[in-house]
Amino acid sequence: MAKPNMRLDKNPMPEQAPDVRNKNFLEVTTGYTAEMAIDEAQRCLNCKNKPCMEGCPVSVKIPEFIAKMKEGDFEGAYQKIKETNALPAVCGRVCPQEKQCESKCVRGIKGEPVGIGRLERFAADYHMAHVEDTFDIPEPNGKKIAVVGSGPSGLTVAGDLAKRGYAVTVYEAFHTAGGVLMYGIPEFRLPKDIVQKEISNLKKMGVDIETDVIIGRTLTVDELFNEMGYDAVYIGSGAGLPRFMGIEGESLNGVYSANEFLTRINLMKGYNFPEYDTPVFVGKNVAVLGGGNVAMDAARSAKRLGAENVYIVYRRGKDELPARKEEVEHAEQEGVIFKLLQNPTKILGNEDGWVTGMEVIHMELGEPDESGRRRPVPVEGSQEVLEMDTIVVAIGQTPNPLIRQTTEGLETNRKGCIIADEDGLTTKAKVYAGGDVVTGAATVILAMGAGKKAAAAIDAELMG
Repeated sequence: MAKPNMRLDKNPMPEQAPDVRNKNFLEVTTGYTAEMAIDEAQRCLNCKNKPCMEGCPVSVKIPEFIAKMKEGDFEGAYQKIKETNALPAVCGRVCPQEKQCESKCVRGIKGEPVGIGRLERFAADYHMAHVEDTFDIPEPNGKKIAVVGSGPSGLTVAGDLAKRGYAVTVYEAFHTAGGVLMYGIPEFRLPKDIVQKEISNLKKMGVDIETDVIIGRTLTVDELFNEMGYDAVYIGSGAGLPRFMGIEGESLNGVYSANEFLTRINLMKGYNFPEYDTPVFVGKNVAVLGGGNVAMDAARSAKRLGAENVYIVYRRGKDELPARKEEVEHAEQEGVIFKLLQNPTKILGNEDGWVTGMEVIHMELGEPDESGRRRPVPVEGSQEVLEMDTIVVAIGQTPNPLIRQTTEGLETNRKGCIIADEDGLTTKAKVYAGGDVVTGAATVILAMGAGKKAAAAIDAELMG
């Protein structure tokens, strides 16, 4: 066996130059070459206790797929990933590997961890470019499952149960399936044709996807059981209700929730206006309130739509930013300006009802709060006014209350999230839930992990 490559750093990911990519919506990173992928795979030590797998919510057999990569067996690597991960091309792009599998990698002790996410992406892209998917549809087992929501959690449940012979129907409120993968993550981070390819594969497996159906309005959960004859229901409807700050001026023209802003750009292709008739107003100066991945996505999208100055306004410091380090670095490279330790107190407007500016107060960090981060404390007398004409509020989202309001016996917590056990079973018989509707806004891979657990639990309940 060849000796491992003991180079301390990862193979850098090829990407568009910052001053080029901040003017287009093409994918920022262009992916490894075959040579780079093999070289990076050879950095893996193939540890016997496989610590990297402990950090993967869907238990990808990481050392095994990387061993295939070392041999140049890229299709074999993809099939190994696919054993437990329904969406490798998606996860290879948007998973926070640095907090999950790569955080456990032994190579990270004295250097950078193996680029597990980059290798996963390469294997998935290789498969899409070279192999036409075929599916063996199993014998029907006579059971029907309804899945509410076609985001990563719902798609995972649908795929896992279809493989077991269930008749699965996915109900999606929007006109296009994909959930947050379509409306929330920009094209430059996750090309939409990749998402639609995965959804097309689900359809080939026999999954029925019904769009423009709002569960709680078009049909209720009880009607899915009583009138439609489903044996179990899985709710993976996400956290699509935006939170606002509750400050003066949030109702002015030019103020968006990040949810609306990104949905208009991504799902409705506002970046292609006027070819797609979805104009998205951005002025000269855009402020995005928040410090998470959604805030970075909104800021970077605003820059691409032509805003001259785009600001991230966040009440803590750079070390406390919850966004992925890579997303923060990309935003900085693309010219996004970070106004840290500042908190908005009022949005200002003109007599026509349009935003003209924003008052902020400077903050300093005090003692840690319950999250472990140092609490931001206002600095008395430090208010200033920033000139703005567009403001995007990206401070988090909660589940839409529609399903819980129309479903008897379905309990939620004080944040409006559905209460479910570790297998996804809710307080209502044969109703399961997972992903952001249970946890609040989290990551794609955690939603997928919840979907895998729920699929196994549904199968165990219905088929013993």
